[in-house]
Amino acid sequence: MAGPSRIVQDLRRARVLVVHPRDEDGDVLIAHLKRLGCEVRATWPLPPALPPDVDTVFLHVEDVHVEHALAIIDLQQTAIIAIVTYESPTALQAIIDLNAHGVISKPLRPLGILTQFALARYRHGYEKRLAGKVQKLEETLKSRRLVEKAVSALRVMNGLDEEAAYKLLRDQATSKRVPMATIAESIIAAQDTMKSLGLSIGAKTQP
Repeated sequence: MAGPSRIVQDLRRARVLVVHPRDEDGDVLIAHLKRLGCEVRATWPLPPALPPDVDTVFLHVEDVHVEHALAIIDLQQTAIIAIVTYESPTALQAIIDLNAHGVISKPLRPLGILTQFALARYRHGYEKRLAGKVQKLEETLKSRRLVEKAVSALRVMNGLDEEAAYKLLRDQATSKRVPMATIAESIIAAQDTMKSLGLSIGAKTQP
């Protein structure tokens, strides 16, 4: 669990883009973020693409094309804090569609900005960690399926039992210092090539 000092340090390291008209509310937000010590840039309207180093976006959702915002924010995977004037159905739908990590309401006041800023960056980081775990699980499952298929192929091609086929696959991966899935892919590709050429892939039996 992050302590208070680490939370503040994380906010100060943030590279923020404020997408808001340059009015009193926009000036309040920018000034408050700069006092915190983080890097802040401002623009309006939403640009065709985000600066490459931006990791957090404060976005005034009114008068913004949500599909365009989604496209450029998802591409860069930034934390997003929605800024709304009214809790209208349109604004609420935009917040949901954007999967905003935080929300602040106008008129903007310093009180509450820091809380939503910290919450948004925490939620965004949590989502990234969760996505990373899911990806690793998917890769593990994919590797397991490849190994199972390769073991089956070795049994067919070489007449091995399951334990011997698995040991052969494991020993090959160890000797070549590559993952078992890499060897498995090669075995499966070889079997598929033999099938496409109409060659027999079954192990020959002794007369």
